[in-house]
Amino acid sequence: MAAIRGRAGRPVTLDPSTLAVSLGRPHGPGAPVNPPIGLSSTYRLGGDTIYGRDDSPTWSAFEEVLGGLEGGRALSFSSGMAAIAAVLGTVSVGGIVVAPRGAYNGTRRLLGQAAEQGRLTVRSVDISNTEETVTACEDAALLWLESPTNPQLAIADICALAPAAQMLGAAVVADNTFATPLLQRPLDMGADVVVHSVTKYLGGHSDLLMGAVVTRDDEWFDNVLTARQYGGAIPGSLEAFLALRGLRTLPVRLARAQETAGELAARLTLHPEVERVRYPGLPEHPGHDIAKSQMRGFGAMVSFDVVGGAPAADAVCEAVKLLVPATSLGGVETSIERRGRYVGEENTPPGLLRMSVGLEHVDDLWADLEQALAAVNR
Repeated sequence: MAAIRGRAGRPVTLDPSTLAVSLGRPHGPGAPVNPPIGLSSTYRLGGDTIYGRDDSPTWSAFEEVLGGLEGGRALSFSSGMAAIAAVLGTVSVGGIVVAPRGAYNGTRRLLGQAAEQGRLTVRSVDISNTEETVTACEDAALLWLESPTNPQLAIADICALAPAAQMLGAAVVADNTFATPLLQRPLDMGADVVVHSVTKYLGGHSDLLMGAVVTRDDEWFDNVLTARQYGGAIPGSLEAFLALRGLRTLPVRLARAQETAGELAARLTLHPEVERVRYPGLPEHPGHDIAKSQMRGFGAMVSFDVVGGAPAADAVCEAVKLLVPATSLGGVETSIERRGRYVGEENTPPGLLRMSVGLEHVDDLWADLEQALAAVNR
């Protein structure tokens, strides 16, 4: 929640769904309702903006909305990986980073590359094991969190891990891409920094690449801003415009997708061709109670393991007609893929399918899943 001043100067608390619509708008008589796309690389001297690599009115509007939703100050980047690289780049050479074994493939591969080069030391942990993770934070510079993790949807106890890691001297960064600020605000739980792949739920239409970093800490903000300025990982104005438009509808999109995801997860648990369903909204999920305590909902990502392993999972992806066999996630369309097919996913169960639930009708999606699962034994 955030507050604005109402009549007589009294603070008025606004719901996140209202903030998503109301923030980042031009003001004053004759102002456009939507901020225009700023297509200029340079600006006349005398104003706040001098050069297009330093700032853009189009980015600023997006950053105002995302910052308001996360409860901090936001910086936008050219991609989620650019945002991740900027944050990890602040760790001094030789620093220790604690990260989930089941984190996003790109994050793990970037950390692995840094370790091979001798720039960082990486300690991989089961992020759902709080004791193991805290122990690994001894002498660490940074704890990297994902919750839910990608793609196995493990849950980290952020409220316990953040203060414990900081007591040991480690900064805490949370990738909040899956949950979005509507379901979870890691900064409120003690994290120092939040990272997003804006490409996913925030943009929401599979038509842009962008990333973002959000923090309340001035030193973190200045360091990441410097990394963006001199690393050059800036978003395009059109991408920022589209991302802002996506943010406006995030509350209604996520609510619909989450409702459908919960129903599909429940139905999949009863299907004979499914070995295991991974969805934190299911009571049998090992992280269900923690997710329930720290999230406002369980999200729209569902992973499930198909009987028959990799060949069966591949057959499902080939048989779907409505679902889209594709990587990435968070779009209005429901997508599905076997994550174990990618380099770096050797620890992912070979028959695991990651499904990003979109906005189609639940019964249409279920009918397509049923016929695809039936194709496994044909």
